[in-house]
Amino acid sequence: MSLYQVVLSKTAEKNLTKLPAQIVRKIIPILKDLEKNPRPVGCKKLKGFTNLWRIRMGTYRIIYSIEDVILLVDIREIGHRKEIYK
Repeated sequence: MSLYQVVLSKTAEKNLTKLPAQIVRKIIPILKDLEKNPRPVGCKKLKGFTNLWRIRMGTYRIIYSIEDVILLVDIREIGHRKEIYK
């Protein structure tokens, strides 16, 4: 089984540094798991977008795209659900 490469956009990196440490500790394992399975149980394809997916983690969301041809998971945004969809 091939592993996907997980990359964070500049926006996602900035978002991650602003989050509380206990939230970051919960998000990191989720990001690592995306290497093995980019479509885990509970992920949803976002309506109105061609290739955006969402993972819920409590009140936080991880928005990402999947490129199956080149085995890439591009993390676009990480943040609280109140701000993530704006």
